[in-house]
Amino acid sequence: MANLRDLGLSEYEARAYRALLQTGPTTAKELSQVSEVPMGRIYDVLNSIEQYNLVRSQTASRPKKYVAVEPSTALDRLLEDKKRELAEKENQYEEIVDELTATLDSNEPHEETFWTAAVGPEEVDDLLVERIAAADDRVVMVASTVSERFDIDSIGERVAAALEEALDRDVEVSLLMRPALVDDLPSSVGKRYRTSLSPHRNFDCRTSDDVSGTFTIVDDTEVCIEVPHPLRGSDRFAMINLKDRSFAGDVRAEFEPRWEEAEPLTF
Repeated sequence: MANLRDLGLSEYEARAYRALLQTGPTTAKELSQVSEVPMGRIYDVLNSIEQYNLVRSQTASRPKKYVAVEPSTALDRLLEDKKRELAEKENQYEEIVDELTATLDSNEPHEETFWTAAVGPEEVDDLLVERIAAADDRVVMVASTVSERFDIDSIGERVAAALEEALDRDVEVSLLMRPALVDDLPSSVGKRYRTSLSPHRNFDCRTSDDVSGTFTIVDDTEVCIEVPHPLRGSDRFAMINLKDRSFAGDVRAEFEPRWEEAEPLTF
């Protein structure tokens, strides 16, 4: 159940404000009795909720009287305070991340061969999105079969968003697919291509019959190889991520002549 404490008030502050709503204008002593906030704390509590702009005081009266601000106004003020606090924390965390990004160095030996694998559609997308997000220079994607990656209404949306973010980082993205694959794509793909990907100067999509397998090359240092389901070839079963500059270079060498002979994609 929602409580004023959820918006930042202490137990005593919440009690005092609720009691003021019931009593109307009242003194600190009377409020202490009604709210069961100890007299030794009541003035600190009133000063605190007055700083929140939840109460108004009548300083001309003796003794001083207090009245609660209307609940709708009070809650709006508490909400704005929380939003402001969260925005400040968000900025602080972003500054911390920026600083750490500039200072943290990877201890991973970049030339050492390393591989990992992901099993299941969502896990495959997690791995692919992670590797696209790590790209600094170029992403090459080759597709020979329809997969969820092209379905804008599925988890493949994350892959498309990762590609757009890579383009915004000035990463070159090249997508090569079989011509027959274009006809099998959902109409939403054409819309995304025209509105989100195609306008980027670093994005290029072409088609070629000389395409087999589905894989992604990242920065010419690693390859994400999609493994089809053994019983349903159009479904993704797993993905292998192999970080090996020599192997990635061989795959890129096989890709380049096919890319040069491919036709630009048109919808």
